[in-house]
Amino acid sequence: MSNVLAVPPAPPERAAAHFAARLRFKTDVSDVHADLEAAVDGLVVVDTRGTLAWERGHLPGAVHLPTAEIPARAGQVIPAGAVVVTYCWGPGCNGATRAALAFAALGFPVKEMLGGYEYWVREGFPVRTAGGTRRRPVDDLTAIGTSCDC
Repeated sequence: MSNVLAVPPAPPERAAAHFAARLRFKTDVSDVHADLEAAVDGLVVVDTRGTLAWERGHLPGAVHLPTAEIPARAGQVIPAGAVVVTYCWGPGCNGATRAALAFAALGFPVKEMLGGYEYWVREGFPVRTAGGTRRRPVDDLTAIGTSCDC
């Protein structure tokens, strides 16, 4: 018996609805990088990690707003009508999910960035530190040095 088919796949129309819904809630580091490079208007990328992590490196153009501070400060930091993209450390952390929930509860349209800071760095995108902007070599297990063209 097939492990994959032990539970039959959903009918195509249900699968389409499911995957469309997932894309309404999540984005990935490549798409965020492209939008930041294009200076897409109305998009605010929020680093939800603590101060020490922020200081060690963050996405250029990101806003620092730790998850615990979102309820008190989001209205002062995020422009009305902006779409928020949250990120935290990486796929083993649910900080970006908790932050996205906090923004949604405040009425902000929000998406979570899959992979977080870890995959941003592993894909060779720039990070800003106190010493300036730097890049690490691309991790060939996560990227091939160019877009995956997906």
